[in-house]
Amino acid sequence: MRTSAKVKQMTSERSGRPVANQFIIYASNGTYFQSYNSVIAFISNDGKVTLDDYYWDYSRTTSRYRNKFLGENTAETRAKIDSGEYKLKDLQLPKNPYTK
Repeated sequence: MRTSAKVKQMTSERSGRPVANQFIIYASNGTYFQSYNSVIAFISNDGKVTLDDYYWDYSRTTSRYRNKFLGENTAETRAKIDSGEYKLKDLQLPKNPYTK
């Protein structure tokens, strides 16, 4: 079985132009938000949200686009983490030992 993903660059709400280094990845198992080289959030096909335990609140830029991806603000995200609705997990891909 062949799997494929579709990558879409996020856009600025002000200008409508693509924003560098902010991506939504549509995969067979759900939708990912990636900022630069880090996966920040994942929404499974059944609607469950998992955030990267380290990078979910890494910077103002990451937070701005994570908020856009999830449709909420940081306080709402924190509340959902605290309540257990959102799970925290390492979402980063293993490093390839053959590349630098």
